[in-house]
Amino acid sequence: MSKRDYYEILGVSKDADEKEIKKSYRREAMKYHPDRNPDDPDAENKFKEATEAYDVLMDSEKRAAYDRFGHAGVDPNMGGGAGGFGGGNFSDIFGDVFGDIFGGGGGGRGRGGPQRGSDLRYTLDISLEDAVKGTTVEIRVPTLSACETCDGSGAKKGSKPTTCGTCGGAGQVRMQQGFFQVQQTCPTCRGRGQSISDPCGSCHGQGRVEKTKTLSVKVPPGVDTGDRIRLSGEGEAGPDGGPAGDLFVQMSVKQHPIFERDGKHLYCEVPITFVDAALGGELEVPTLDGRVKLKIPAETQTGKLFRLRGKGVKPVRGGSVGDLLCRATVETPVKLNKKQKELLREFQESLGEGGHAQSPRQTSWFEGVKSFFDDMKI
Repeated sequence: MSKRDYYEILGVSKDADEKEIKKSYRREAMKYHPDRNPDDPDAENKFKEATEAYDVLMDSEKRAAYDRFGHAGVDPNMGGGAGGFGGGNFSDIFGDVFGDIFGGGGGGRGRGGPQRGSDLRYTLDISLEDAVKGTTVEIRVPTLSACETCDGSGAKKGSKPTTCGTCGGAGQVRMQQGFFQVQQTCPTCRGRGQSISDPCGSCHGQGRVEKTKTLSVKVPPGVDTGDRIRLSGEGEAGPDGGPAGDLFVQMSVKQHPIFERDGKHLYCEVPITFVDAALGGELEVPTLDGRVKLKIPAETQTGKLFRLRGKGVKPVRGGSVGDLLCRATVETPVKLNKKQKELLREFQESLGEGGHAQSPRQTSWFEGVKSFFDDMKI
């Protein structure tokens, strides 16, 4: 067992996390690996030291014992409970660190076999009404489906695929490169693990054919743009008879001529006449459930919001129903005849000079403008 400090060997601090330790060990191991330094015994010793340090510092129990008692805490000859380097599995350590580079370790696919098909995405355009209330629609999806003639095997009816002689059905082969074992896709069967001597005439040995299928999609109430519905097993069929992927139907709600949606609330603009805005009145406004009466109070200004509770959207993931907010827009009368213009002028004269009491926003605006220009003169 090395007597050098393990943290010093790997060049990390005592509070280094596993990611830092692994990165440092990889660097040291690549630098001093015996295959890279065949004539340097010192390099081999440094490689063993780095591996010993890595074995201890990556094990939480060993690291705790080492931090408390030093080398005595991990030396089996001195009664250390955590065990020394000799108790570890070197192949496990090596695969853990270098597996992501060379395809070894636990991350690679061990044996060949049927693979899962690809997932598909379908964008469904729906109206706001259907999104709020829910609906059922039929869609046509082009996809790769299992060949019915050969049941997805790719082999002609009456025959069947045979095990690949190169990889023995594993789909991958291993190659020895010095100290390393490199795993790669079998060049003969291209990872399938099987070979087809007499391919199916319908799919030409692929096991899949292009097909457009019609599906019924149930859209729940309350969906919004970006929401997805998952249809399991409705994606592409897997190669070599593998399971099919999934189909994700993504919602896209069309723009509505009256309403705008913001989460669970709906918004709309309600034009009101000059007279109704000044004297008050009552209007019929639309909702997704039909028309309702909206009382307009006297002296209503453009921009005032009227809230109709419970006339919005019930969220698809649950929660209370939103509201409908109606924004008042006072409409200026157009195409006035001579008499109507005279009446408006008489009305304006009746307000007196300026009409400040009847136009508070206009008055405050002009006062702000005057103050702005006065400040510029200073």
